[in-house]
Amino acid sequence: MAKILKIRLFETAVHALLAALVVVLAGPVETSAQDWSQWGGSTGRNMVCTKGEFPVNFIPGRLDGQGRIDPATTRNVAWVAKLGTHTYGNPVVAEGRVLVGVNDAALRDSRFKRTKGGMLLCFDEKSGKRLWHLVVPRLTEKIDDNEFDDMDLGICSSPTVADGRVYVVTNRCEVLCLDIKGLDDGNEGPFLDESRYMQGPGAGKLTQVAGLADIIWRYDMFHKLGIAPHDASNCSPLLVDGVLYVATSNGCDRRWGVDVAPRPNAPSLVAIDAKTGKLLAVDDVGLGRKFFHGQWSSPSAGKVAGKWQIYYGGGDGVLYAFEHVEKVPAKPARNAKPATLKKIWSFDCNPPDFKVREGKKIDYWEGDLSRNNDKPRTYKGPNEIIATPVFFKGRVYIATGRDPVHGLAAAVLYCIDASGKGDVTATAGVWSYKKIVRSISSVTIADGLLYAADLAGVLHCVDAANGRGIWTHKTKSEIWATPMVADGKIYLGGLDRNLWVFQAGRKKKQLAKIRLRAPICTTPVGANSTLYIATDKRLYAVKTIDNKKAQ
Repeated sequence: MAKILKIRLFETAVHALLAALVVVLAGPVETSAQDWSQWGGSTGRNMVCTKGEFPVNFIPGRLDGQGRIDPATTRNVAWVAKLGTHTYGNPVVAEGRVLVGVNDAALRDSRFKRTKGGMLLCFDEKSGKRLWHLVVPRLTEKIDDNEFDDMDLGICSSPTVADGRVYVVTNRCEVLCLDIKGLDDGNEGPFLDESRYMQGPGAGKLTQVAGLADIIWRYDMFHKLGIAPHDASNCSPLLVDGVLYVATSNGCDRRWGVDVAPRPNAPSLVAIDAKTGKLLAVDDVGLGRKFFHGQWSSPSAGKVAGKWQIYYGGGDGVLYAFEHVEKVPAKPARNAKPATLKKIWSFDCNPPDFKVREGKKIDYWEGDLSRNNDKPRTYKGPNEIIATPVFFKGRVYIATGRDPVHGLAAAVLYCIDASGKGDVTATAGVWSYKKIVRSISSVTIADGLLYAADLAGVLHCVDAANGRGIWTHKTKSEIWATPMVADGKIYLGGLDRNLWVFQAGRKKKQLAKIRLRAPICTTPVGANSTLYIATDKRLYAVKTIDNKKAQ
C-alpha cells in the first residue's frame, strides 16, 4: 500500500498510505470510561464518541524559532507533540496514555540509528510528555519484489490497549504485546532482549533502558507464517475474549499487471492468544490465490444471536464472517497445529457489472491509473476492501475501493444483514449506495445516519436504514480518513491539511474548516473531552479552553 505514498512523494517531495493482555478477558475490549483504546473505539469499529464535549474550532498555532508550536499562539490546544514525517496509524487513548505509530524520523535518541523503520510513541495524556518509545528497525529481508517496508511508512497499525497491555502490528509484520508502562518499572518478560531488538542485528545490550518500550511477547508473522506483505503490514489488532485477531497483509509482488502471489498458501487472518502470543487459528478461505493486489483491511466484530462474529474485508473484494475462537487453552501445546477459523458467511462486494463486461471478465488493471489516465470516475471494475467493516445493530457496513495510487473509479457502499450462512451475496444485501467512488475509509453511524468519505474527497450522509442519500459535501481534497462523530459534530481530515467540522444531522451545516501544517491521513479520536488529531508531523490534543477566542 506504500505505492500510495509514492504519489505524495513525487507530487509534494515529501510522501503519500495509509488504516494485549495478561489474563484472558471476560469480554471484548470496548471503550472504557471515556478512553479510546483501539481503532474505531470498540470492536464494532463505529467511530462515535458518546461522552464528552468537544470544541467546534481551535487555532493550531505558529512555529517558534526552533520549529516548535508556540503555545501562546494556540487556542483550545492543550498540547502538541512532534511526530515523524509520515503518520498513518490512528492514536489511541487509554490508561492515561496516548499511543501512536510513526516512522523513525521521530527518532531523537542517540542509542539508536534511523533505518527508515517504525516507532510507537507513548505520551502522557494530560501533558503530552513522551514517556517511552518503541524502535522497530526496517526489515531488509525481501520476498521476491513485494516492496515490503521500503517506503518509510513506519508503524501503520493503531494499537489496542487492555489491562495494561498494548498490542500492535509492526512495520516488520510482527505482532507485539507491550507493557503500557514501558521498561521504567522493570522488564516483565518473557521477552527480555528489547535493547538488541530495537538496535538491530549484531548490537550489544544497552545498559541504559530508560524511556524504552517493554516487550512482553513477539509473534513474527513474516517468518513463522511465511507472509509476503505488499508495501505495508498495517493491521489494527482486534481483541475479543482474550483472542487477538490480526490480518497478515499477505499480498503480491511488484510486477504490475501480473497477478503473482509469492506466498499463495499463507493465511490472511489469524487468531493469537493475547496472554501468551501463541498462534491459535488461521483462515482457510484461500485468499492468497484470490486477492487482486494487496490486503490492508483490519478486522471487526459483532454479536449476532448471542455469538461473536469476526469480520474481515478481503483483497478479493469479498467480506467474510468467521466464528470466534471461544476456547483458549490454558496451557497450549508447544507444537500444536493451529485450528481453522470457521467461515460463517461471505458476501461479494463487487456487483456482476464490476466483474464482467460483454461476457468477458474485466481485467483488474484495465481501469488502473498506471495504465489509463482517461477513465471516468464512473468506470466499473473490480475493487478490493481496504476499509474496516463496521458492525452496528446486526448489520455490517462496508465500502469498496483500492490503494489511492490506482486512481478513482466507481465503488459501492453496502449494508449487509449479518444473520446469514454460506454465500449470502444474493440474499443478505439490505441496501447498496452507488453514488460513491473508491474509498479506503470506514463508515460511521450515529442517530440513524451513516457518514462515509471517498477518495475524491466527498463526504456522504446516507440514511442508515434504507441507503438513501441525504446530503454530500465536496471537500476538494483526497481523503483517507474516516468521519468521527462526537458531541453532535462530524470531524474529518484531508490530505490538503484541512480539518472539516460539520454539524451531525440531516441538514448539512459546515461549522469550521481548520488549516493545519501537514496532511491528515488519520481519523480524529475523542477521549475524555479531548480531541486527538494526528497529522503527518504533529499530534494535537484539542479541548475547550477558551470559548471566547475559538468557538
